[in-house]
Amino acid sequence: MIPELRRQYNDLFTNEAYRAMLDWMGGQYGERPEFHIAETPVFVPNELRDQLLEACQEIMAFVTRPDFAERAKKAIPAGENVPGQDEHPLFIQLDFGLCEGENGKIIPQLVEGQGFPSLYFFQYLLDKCYRKFFPVPEDFTCRFNGYDEAGYLDLLRKCILGNHAKENVILLEVEPRKQKTRVDFTVTCAELGIEEVCISEVERDGDKLYYQKDSARTRIHRIYNRVIFDELKQRPDLKRSFNLTEDVDVEWAGHPNWFFLLSKHSLPFLKSKYVPDTQFVSDLTEVPADLEKYVLKPLYSFAGAGVNLHPTPEAIAAVDDPTHYILQKKVKYAEIIETPDGPARVEMRLMFVWPEDSAEPILVNNLVRVSKGEMIGVRYNAGKTWVGGAIGYFKP
Repeated sequence: MIPELRRQYNDLFTNEAYRAMLDWMGGQYGERPEFHIAETPVFVPNELRDQLLEACQEIMAFVTRPDFAERAKKAIPAGENVPGQDEHPLFIQLDFGLCEGENGKIIPQLVEGQGFPSLYFFQYLLDKCYRKFFPVPEDFTCRFNGYDEAGYLDLLRKCILGNHAKENVILLEVEPRKQKTRVDFTVTCAELGIEEVCISEVERDGDKLYYQKDSARTRIHRIYNRVIFDELKQRPDLKRSFNLTEDVDVEWAGHPNWFFLLSKHSLPFLKSKYVPDTQFVSDLTEVPADLEKYVLKPLYSFAGAGVNLHPTPEAIAAVDDPTHYILQKKVKYAEIIETPDGPARVEMRLMFVWPEDSAEPILVNNLVRVSKGEMIGVRYNAGKTWVGGAIGYFKP
């Protein structure tokens, strides 16, 4: 998006350097990513950077309201409330499509907000990889608020470990060794000195939780939660003695309730030029006459599952629970990345943490997904190049 940097990058790019980057990446922590890494990062111009910051400020004004959690509590599905909810989310992600605006300008449009962790540690590694093998200007950064590598890792360590010894903190997931995001778990655990643990491996004894570390029964005081309810519900075969909804003596680094409280459920309440018009299906008094301009989304789908890009009145009438679906005005992603085999579109995630001792969320990093498919995501970009996970660089 910065023409001179794009030309320079494309001119100097080689597939040999790209393969060398992936090999080097895999060697740093002994784990290669199972998703495609984009051949290029994104270079963000100052005007777009400032728009993204303004959009975040407007959205955070709503998220940080004292009554936000109370207003959003209906978002938690019946039977999935987890005890011990904290006052605010520890992790916040805001996903913006970089879209066509007026007069050919780019404008960010909020696609989704998430009160859930993202690839904080993999993005740390990815930044190092691009910088080592490709021309990234030294005065550009991927991090916000002045954080360098050491400060960024220290902040994440504080957020995830809290006041506990690392052996009493775990990363919790459903079969973490089989997840597509395993590389992030590997970097996380290496940098923090914690263990990745499947929920089926957690032992409950009364209100206390334990796991096996070096063949020793070890108490769990704090959980860095990566479990998504939708996935857990699809695994009745997993035998376990601990269910998330049980009242146990543990702290959460990312309380599970925030996955629901800050989600697509928040979109209908947000009014901004950076947020497409969104309504709950249950609030529709009539189906829009220009329905082709909307997309139908379930609130709690994962990785784009269940999204209907071409809804019909019949499809809207057939949804099982209208309170758990939204109808959102479509946005048109701009084709802004020039690549050797055609232009690509971009979705940019801005990544926040909100430590207990901070009055407000702190914007720390970003994650970019580059796409040439109808939607952002791996399944829509199979067989394509210059797509996938990336990172955005900008002048601070």
